[in-house]
Amino acid sequence: MNQDGSETRSIVITGASTGIGEACALRLDRLGFRVFAGVRKEVDGEALKAKASDNLTPIILDVTEQPTISASAEAVSATVGESGLAGLVNNAGMSILGPLEFISVDELHRQLEVNVIGQIAVTQAFMPLIRKGNGRIVNMGSIGGRMAFPFLGPYNASKFAMEALTDSLRQELQPWGIHVSIIEPGSITTPIWDKSRAAVEELKKTLPEEAMMLYGDAMETAEKVVQEFEEAGIPPDNVAKFVEHALTAKTPKTRYVVGRDAQLQRMLVKWVPDRVRDGLVRRQLGLPGKNQTP
Repeated sequence: MNQDGSETRSIVITGASTGIGEACALRLDRLGFRVFAGVRKEVDGEALKAKASDNLTPIILDVTEQPTISASAEAVSATVGESGLAGLVNNAGMSILGPLEFISVDELHRQLEVNVIGQIAVTQAFMPLIRKGNGRIVNMGSIGGRMAFPFLGPYNASKFAMEALTDSLRQELQPWGIHVSIIEPGSITTPIWDKSRAAVEELKKTLPEEAMMLYGDAMETAEKVVQEFEEAGIPPDNVAKFVEHALTAKTPKTRYVVGRDAQLQRMLVKWVPDRVRDGLVRRQLGLPGKNQTP
């Protein structure tokens, strides 16, 4: 209960250990929400709790493990009761990089399990509480869900899927007045870049010699450009501001494009023909053209 007598509204956020999820958790905590911050490790929850008020409660939630999803939903339900949830922010995610010709099918499964299937599993588990609280759902997408890049196929596929699932869910829940929005950030300064670089280094060790002969130089060039994107990225709290709007505005937007680079890519997708856009991307990444030796 707040000082003015109003009831504290509750939010669940997945992937709140670092980056955008952490920024969202701390921003909403400062706004007076009771935040249930999903983390995979207790130490991460303790670190987050140290930065927040007593209204923030870390919960162990791995979107790929149904037992932790179910346990989290039960724990949150026991706390909020009939008040339900004001919102669910599906933020957890990861990225797998590499040429699709050689990417492991198991790795592709993992990418989709974390970024797509896990999001729906969490949404289903918390929907009863969303209905009770007339809450909202915010999915963390990416401008990569509108425009795909070389060597980002698995990640792009997962974000394209979230665009479709968000559209379907928004229309399905409209009769009950449950808003569903998707956030589409461009380059953000988050630890996902470090994780992606580490993943690429591991990938290089496992790719067959043929793959490195075909794509090695192009991948290295692409990595350098990605590093430039990272250095030009905006702070995670810039994204959290849009999540706040999606959760609190009288009429939230269905989509939020965040960042100048994201706005540019949105325009490229809308107005530039595919092959022209392919050429622009190829030149930006320094990739060889047709009949050129990689």
